[in-house]
Amino acid sequence: MINQGTIDKLIQQVGDLPPLPQIAYKTLALLRNPESNMSDIASYISMDQMITSRVLSWANSAYYGLPSTVTTVNRATMYLGQITVRSIVLTACVSTYLSRALPGYGMKQGDLWMHSIGVAAGARLISTKLGKTVGEEAYFAGLLCDIGKLAFEVVLRDTDFNQPDWQGKSFDQIETEQFGINHAILGGLIAKKWMLPDSICNIITNHHQPAQAQAHEQVLASAVHIGDLIMMMSSIGNGVDRLRYQTDPLAYKLLKIDESVLPEILESVSSYVRQTASELELEII
Repeated sequence: MINQGTIDKLIQQVGDLPPLPQIAYKTLALLRNPESNMSDIASYISMDQMITSRVLSWANSAYYGLPSTVTTVNRATMYLGQITVRSIVLTACVSTYLSRALPGYGMKQGDLWMHSIGVAAGARLISTKLGKTVGEEAYFAGLLCDIGKLAFEVVLRDTDFNQPDWQGKSFDQIETEQFGINHAILGGLIAKKWMLPDSICNIITNHHQPAQAQAHEQVLASAVHIGDLIMMMSSIGNGVDRLRYQTDPLAYKLLKIDESVLPEILESVSSYVRQTASELELEII
């Protein structure tokens, strides 16, 4: 295990990451305020050209299947509703962070972004049967579950992952044993720095071990856990840690599914990722 100084440096890396754009905080505040309306939210979103473009692109995508093309944020928010708009705005706000190359994990520019929206889509698909609100919460937690890699990858750049005594161990176990902390815990710290809801922070922290989450958060953590597994099974956006995590059997039990449904979900999620990348003209492979 490395020394406390290096752990402190990793945590400092978290502190050095820039905060979320103000529009993200403002939109979240408006969405939480029972006295705000969709017109207020649309007016604020419209002040940011990039966010406006993303909301309209997403609203007009085949995924949402709106009956006609929408050309204003006001109409888009009316069609999509508050919960979906929140996911779209926050997805747009974090895209810059998630598009970075992560050489420590062997991930090219755009890999983490593709992986993250795939995990998010898978988590939402798995949990939608529990209600739309739950599905969107799962989407957002899945989108951010690996943000800890943004800080952690620096210490991995000169690491030999094929060491004999590391074989058979999960990647988060290796991170913890060698560095005293893992990317999931760092991700929770980043989420707290960004002042995200405690439930999202906790799910990020426990997405590889949902059994360790609070009882009321275990279902969402399980959805993200399985969504992450599904994306690791794909050929999209993976790094050196692909398939080097243990599956928590509690996740299948809580979600009332088994491994037989994974190929179908994988097909749906892979299609969503490629479609989203194309429709939003993301510069990713």
